[in-house]
Amino acid sequence: MLNQKRVVIDYVSPQVNCGQFYIKRVVNEIVNVNAHILADGHDVIGASILYKHKKDKNWRETRMHLIVNDEWQASFSVEKQGFYSYKVEAWVDYALNWQHGIERKIDDNQHVKSELLEGIEFLKNIKDKTEKNDSFYIDHLINIFGNEAHYDEAVIEATSERLHHLFVSHPEKILANSSNEFEVYVDRKKARFSTWYEFFPRSASEHEGVHGTLKDCERLLPRVSKMGFDTLYLPPIHPIGEVNRKGKNNTTEAKNGDVGSTWGIGSKFGDHKAIHPDLGNLEDFKNLIQKAKEHNIEIAMDYALQAAPDHPWVKEHPQWFKWRPDGTVQYAENPPKKYQDILPIYWESEDYKNLWKECLDILMYWIDCGINVFRVDNPHTKPFYFWNWIITKVKAKHPDVIFLAEAFTAPKVMKQLAKQGYTQSYTYFTWRNNKQEITEYVEELTKSELSEYMQPNFWPNTPDINPFHLQGANESKHIQRYVLAATLSSSIGLYGPVYEYMLSDALLGKEEYNNSEKFQFTHYDWTIENKLTTVISKVNHIRHQNEALQQTNNIKFCYVENDNLLAFYKWNNSKTNELLIIISLDAFNSQQGTVQLPLKELGIHAGHNIEILDLITNSKYNWGSEWNFVELHPTLPFHIFKINK
Repeated sequence: MLNQKRVVIDYVSPQVNCGQFYIKRVVNEIVNVNAHILADGHDVIGASILYKHKKDKNWRETRMHLIVNDEWQASFSVEKQGFYSYKVEAWVDYALNWQHGIERKIDDNQHVKSELLEGIEFLKNIKDKTEKNDSFYIDHLINIFGNEAHYDEAVIEATSERLHHLFVSHPEKILANSSNEFEVYVDRKKARFSTWYEFFPRSASEHEGVHGTLKDCERLLPRVSKMGFDTLYLPPIHPIGEVNRKGKNNTTEAKNGDVGSTWGIGSKFGDHKAIHPDLGNLEDFKNLIQKAKEHNIEIAMDYALQAAPDHPWVKEHPQWFKWRPDGTVQYAENPPKKYQDILPIYWESEDYKNLWKECLDILMYWIDCGINVFRVDNPHTKPFYFWNWIITKVKAKHPDVIFLAEAFTAPKVMKQLAKQGYTQSYTYFTWRNNKQEITEYVEELTKSELSEYMQPNFWPNTPDINPFHLQGANESKHIQRYVLAATLSSSIGLYGPVYEYMLSDALLGKEEYNNSEKFQFTHYDWTIENKLTTVISKVNHIRHQNEALQQTNNIKFCYVENDNLLAFYKWNNSKTNELLIIISLDAFNSQQGTVQLPLKELGIHAGHNIEILDLITNSKYNWGSEWNFVELHPTLPFHIFKINK
């Protein structure tokens, strides 16, 4: 059957893959919806966004407004976690069309008696939908529209704002058309704003040469909290395989006393649901989770789906691995890296359903222990649709759970993981070093479709990546890289204490740490405080106090005639918190430049005086010009200015 329609709805945004995947928000964020809406002829069009939470029965409605050139826009707020549906509805608004036509005729001094009589029908159609006072008003209009003696009053009322408001509030949606439905998934705030600190529990001991424990980690919680981190990420805490165990610096033969790679999971002591006996037991881990909460810290676990050769799965579920004709299994590789201590899982196994179920059970086990944040190791080496399935299953029962994809891989692969459900993603920030690289990359993350579904997490370093620009770098460079991460992205991470202690010795010609903790435990003096720990702490606390830094997408780079200076403006959605950040990219020399204020975005005109407060030094300045001189020194290579207009 043909359905008669007049209004075309096209190019609805935001949407991902024509609605195949959902966009993402956190609680109380805004969804800005745009669409091209048009009809034949010159009739007046009405349009709305209809939206509802999946648990709601009825749609809520927000009227859209014409912006320019048949482009319409409106917004709605997402107030609780879970899925919302939204769609665009549009119609020819015959009542408003009538009012618009009569206005033009009245302006042309035409007599509009017949038009007033036509208007009575539109009034009758909305009368029963209105409140008591408006209903009386409509009765009055019906009376005067049909009475020539009240013509002058009728003309005034026919074009009144009050009548226009009533028609807008109670539209007759004749021959209405609707777009497809789209979805937005709403997470808790931590999905958008988080500050991660990573260290190896086995390096947490106070005593040199002694394996650290989970109780040692408890001792370090005040330090992590003082530095302003809200998420403590622990590399795998499970038993480590003894077969093909790696030695120090990734050597293929372990010597007596070598502890192996924490990612070589599984041994006679247990599997992914067990804790390494040298770290402690399940009660110790639950105590750590509870103590962390008392410091407003969440523990993040590593979820690494791989197995050491002596993992219990190898004997109990040999069908989960691909065996060669000689009875061996090819160990994992990521050329040029080789992982002789790890057997890759065979994801095409005929027993894949039981494999998937066990992988889900692992997550549910640790969630029941109190874990709501997982960093997932190498997710790009597992099937995309597996991740969609398992994340959907987890989030349906535990909506607070957050998944961070550790996927330093091809761009489209990283995008696909985000589309399939990952909350956050590692990024290429680690390697973006100069002004052009940084600007182009952040613009891509925040101004393209990526901003709707991929939440970046910026890490200056990781146990896997000791970037060349940090190898042997000075204090200024370390400050610069952390401040860049902390102000450009709302979610950030740091591998310590090697970062704040500037321990960047590398294997020759590689972006890998010498004497990497991946293969040994290390003794640190955790009581050391230095300029870096002070700056990191200060910047992290500024992040927690300023909403402009608790989101990523509201950013505008500012012009400054110096490629060694990066300046950008950030703001929260209500623009009650506005910041100007300026960072020197030169770790050795002073840099000067004149920064152009984004007057349009600030909503001020040239010559308007603004007060800026340096949140690091607490110094105040008055700027009355669009162009303002700045100078930054390697000793403190950045400004975080709070703008007071």
